Amino acid sequence: MPQGRRVVLAEPRSFCAGVRRAISIIELALEKYGPPVYVRKEIVHNHYVVRLLRERGAVFVDSESEVPEGAVCVFSAHGVSPEVRRVSESRSLDVIDATCPLVSKVHQQAVRFAREDRVLFLIGHADHEEVEGTYGHAPERTVIVETAADAEALDLPPDTPAAYLTQTTLSVDETRDIIAVLQRRFTDLRGPGTDDICYASQNRQDAIKSVAPVSDLVLVVGSRNSSNSIRMVEVARGMGTPAHLVPDAGEFSAEWLEGVETVGVSAGASAPDVLVEELLEVLAGHGYRNVVTDRVATEDVVFSPPAKLTRPAV
Repeated sequence: MPQGRRVVLAEPRSFCAGVRRAISIIELALEKYGPPVYVRKEIVHNHYVVRLLRERGAVFVDSESEVPEGAVCVFSAHGVSPEVRRVSESRSLDVIDATCPLVSKVHQQAVRFAREDRVLFLIGHADHEEVEGTYGHAPERTVIVETAADAEALDLPPDTPAAYLTQTTLSVDETRDIIAVLQRRFTDLRGPGTDDICYASQNRQDAIKSVAPVSDLVLVVGSRNSSNSIRMVEVARGMGTPAHLVPDAGEFSAEWLEGVETVGVSAGASAPDVLVEELLEVLAGHGYRNVVTDRVATEDVVFSPPAKLTRPAV
């Protein structure tokens, strides 16, 4: 057996503060109200997490209109539009909002730019739930821009009062190219006060950038509908390192290890560390037992759940 096989484990990885908060909200709601607790969309984009919560009594629905009138309804971490809130109120739903506070910040910025009568360029994927929610805060003034080519093709005068916001889970490099086009094309363009890319997405991408150059292969644990996990795979490949998304250890392929001595391992912000541990066990079975950690940042952010779930009953 070849010597020198090892795993470089990226840090930070796995759950971010927003995901921990969202999951704890459902757990607290189940304790307080008992099942069923209805959840609009997947609470986070990870099938393992969703399955465990479903087994505990969470009922996941595609629309708030599917929730029985007056029932408890949790909004996912990706956020919702004002229309969703209006429909929920009309159905007398007991709403618990698990929207990530960083996404809520983007919603507030969208409303502010719309009030300033600016055209809002929303950089992101049109079919992503976060983008759908942000778009809904100013639909009459928002244009979704998915690529630099989309930005080049915008048919608006260069002096159009405009602004841009980004989906929080996109790659910094990906948004940088689009923003550069917008800045070149529009003379009255405003951006967010701070970068929209969330700290967790940034940290996980930075960790991949640190691990990829010393790895022959990078594996990112995450579901196929997890935008931030997919971005991490793209970052590794962009640095010239072969990389694969691994929803769980059962979807790992030993063929990927041919000629590989060092495997970089990380996980998206919605993937639990237990799935990483299972992948490490599989890799150990193939001789990759030496595990070293590569840390690029320490995360100490904590987002508290809503007070209605934690205050004592009276």
